[in-house]
Parts: sequence; C-alpha cells; structure tokens
Amino acid sequence: MRALQLLVLVLSSLVGAQQQALMDYLERRLLAIEDRISLWHEQTSRYASELREFKQQMVAQLEGLDKSKEALRSELDTVGTRVDRVEREMDYLETQNGAQPCVDVDDKLVEQQVTVVKERNKAKYAKLTDCSDMISSIKAMKILKRVGGTKGMWTKDMGSATGKVYILNGTDDNTVYEFGTVREFTSSQGTSGATSVQLPSAWSGMGHAIYNNHLYYLKQGEDMKLIKFDLQKNIVTDTAVFPVKNQLPVYSLNPETFIDLAVDEEGLWAIYATQENERHISLAKIDPKTLDIEQMWDTPCVRENAEAAFVICGTVYVVYNSKLPSRSRIQCVFDVSDMVTNDDAPHVYFPKRYGTHASLKYSPVEQLLYAWDEGYQILYKLQMKKKLEV
Repeated sequence: MRALQLLVLVLSSLVGAQQQALMDYLERRLLAIEDRISLWHEQTSRYASELREFKQQMVAQLEGLDKSKEALRSELDTVGTRVDRVEREMDYLETQNGAQPCVDVDDKLVEQQVTVVKERNKAKYAKLTDCSDMISSIKAMKILKRVGGTKGMWTKDMGSATGKVYILNGTDDNTVYEFGTVREFTSSQGTSGATSVQLPSAWSGMGHAIYNNHLYYLKQGEDMKLIKFDLQKNIVTDTAVFPVKNQLPVYSLNPETFIDLAVDEEGLWAIYATQENERHISLAKIDPKTLDIEQMWDTPCVRENAEAAFVICGTVYVVYNSKLPSRSRIQCVFDVSDMVTNDDAPHVYFPKRYGTHASLKYSPVEQLLYAWDEGYQILYKLQMKKKLEV
C-alpha cells in the first residue's frame, strides 16, 4: 500500500514538472511573439513616418514644377505673341514695300504678260474636270441672318468641306470673322461668337474667295494686287500684281468691286473689266498656287446694270437687276469651252429680296450660292442640268 502511494506521488511530481515546463515554454514563446509584434509596430511607425516625409517632399517638388511650368508657359505665350506680331509686321511690310523686281511692275512688263496670256487664249481651254453642269433654276432660298452693313461677302472654304463660315463685312477692312459651323454663325449674337483674323492690309471691294485654307483678296493701290493669305498660319504666302491696266468696276451696281474672284469645280477665276473692253466683262483663269494668269477671255456680258456674277463648271453667270421690284435674273452666260452660248442662258429669276446682291459666291461642294443682300446672309439652292454641245 505504501509503495502504491509512493508511485502515485512520483507520477504526480512528474506530471507537475511537465506542466511547469510546458507553461515555461509557452511563456517564452509569447514573450518572443510580443517582442516581434513590438518590433513590427516600431518598424511600421518608422516606415509610415518616412513615407509621410517622402510624400511631403514630392508634393513640394510637384508644386515647384507646377510653378515652373506656369512660368514657362507664360514665357512661351509671350514669345509666341511676339513672333506673331513680328510675322504680321513682316507680312505687312512685304505687302506695303515689296521687293521692287517682284511687286513694282512697269507698263511694258504688264503688256508683255497680257500678250503672252492672249496668245494662250487662241488654244482651246483644257478642262481640269469632267464637270458639265449648268443652272436650271433656283430650287430654294433661305435667309440665315442679318449681320454687318449693306456691302460685304460671306462664304465657306470652297475647296474643302471644313464647314467653317467666314464673314468679310464692308468694302475696306482687314478683319475676317471665322465661325466653326453655320449653326454657330446663326446662333451667335452678331459676330460675338467668331474668331477674329487680322489681315496685314485692308481688302478692296467684295470680290474675295476662300479656297483650300487660303483667303484670296484684292488690295487696291497704284496696281491691283492679289494677295494669298494662309488662314491656318495667319501669314501672307504670296502676292502678285494683276496684269491688267486701266481697270474699271466690274459691276455698275457695285462699283467698289474691280475684280471678283470666283471658285468652281475647275479652280480659281477672276471676273474683271478694263477700259480696253469698256462695256463688257472679262474673265481670267488663275493658278491658285502661283497666282499666275493661265488664260483670259472677253465675254459678251455687259457691265451696265450688272450686280454680281459667279462661275460653275467653267461657265460665268452674270446677274442683273431686273425691272421687277427687288428681283434679279441671270441674263448673260459665257462658257470657256463653248458648250453653252448666251442664247442658251437660263431664264432664272432670283426670289424677291431686300435690294441688290453685293456678292454671290458659288460652293462647288454643296452646289449652293452664298449671297450678301443689304446685310442679310442668304443661301440659294441650285437646280442643275447638263450642258449640251453646240
């Protein structure tokens, strides 16, 4: 019995020793874990502090970069403004005081140029396209807006489908108003929504044209100069003296216009008049790239009572004021390819309007006429038919 008690006592001692050893082990492990957690907290706090300091440094650097960027942008804008001003001044000086051999053309040289062109006229006109349309009637008329004075011109770029609308108000100015679309033009108050384009010199008359991102306009002085202005770069790219002396107003009802530039499917044309052929209107084909005169024609169309003209597929249509109140009609045509004679002139009356057309510009892209009438901007939709060989 005593031996059994002794055994139990020994076993109890062993179990107690094992439990104590286990508790000691667990306590050491927990202490080790606590140390690691404490170390992790310390490292995390240090990393967070370093990250905050790094963030503050980056924010400060970014603010410095923003300030530097704004300063650089301001400097670039200033430089750009100065460059634009210098370019405009240079363009102005070029148009005002061009090189003598290029701009000041004496009478003999002009006569030589005209003689060369007239020799070319003996040859048949070489068409650039297969266009054979002619006007049949005015299909519709739409009055879009009234902006500007009684005289002026409005148009799109007749050589592309950009959709931009250009307003040139008056007969002697140097500010072109550009709208992004017809909708922007009609919805704006006056010209408030337009981008203003300043030309280096004032235009003369209402015979301007916009073709393939370039404005072609006339400047009247001792010689009539044709100026080509890039509307994207806002610079003059070329000038030329129109090689005709003793010019007259091309339309008796709009005496401010001495040369009326027109665009059609074939390219750029000039409608003009001279004392040599005093009663009648003349026509010239112009190379839009070089401003050279390619061919010239004398038409049977008289200047008297004429108000405007335009060209379609190589045929010039002259519009006259009719005896009917506020009505105009096409009364004379001339075709450079001899496919249409004046006897074939369509008896087309324009719808009743306000007064006399100051300008008529044909859009070969849309087959529309852009008209300026007493400050009203009007669109005429044309009905076409095919020309017939005569």
